[in-house]
Amino acid sequence: MRAVALAAFLIGLPATAFAGGFDVVVPGRPGVPIIINNIDASYTVVEGVWGLGKNQQVQPTIYGGRYIAERQPEDVGHYYPTLGLRPGYGRLEVEPPANRKLPKPAESYHQSWGAQSA
Repeated sequence: MRAVALAAFLIGLPATAFAGGFDVVVPGRPGVPIIINNIDASYTVVEGVWGLGKNQQVQPTIYGGRYIAERQPEDVGHYYPTLGLRPGYGRLEVEPPANRKLPKPAESYHQSWGAQSA
């Protein structure tokens, strides 16, 4: 089924996709997407020669991918300047009112140790 869909997709590609070479992106693990510039490129055709083996940076063209919105970082303890948010400083402390009901005082506790020779 996927082979038929891929063949139909390749027939519809423009001729420029074949001129510079193209790659069909297949994820190494199922369920783990391949993200290129916020586009899910899993099982799509990527046009352009690019990667670590080349000495140039080329903007790839992705045919058939879907856009993935940028996610906010889940770690609240880190500062990301690109988000435009100010970092949090200090602790969030709430001062209780002066006329609140106080808890019972704790009971006294005392323990001692001793040692002597036989």
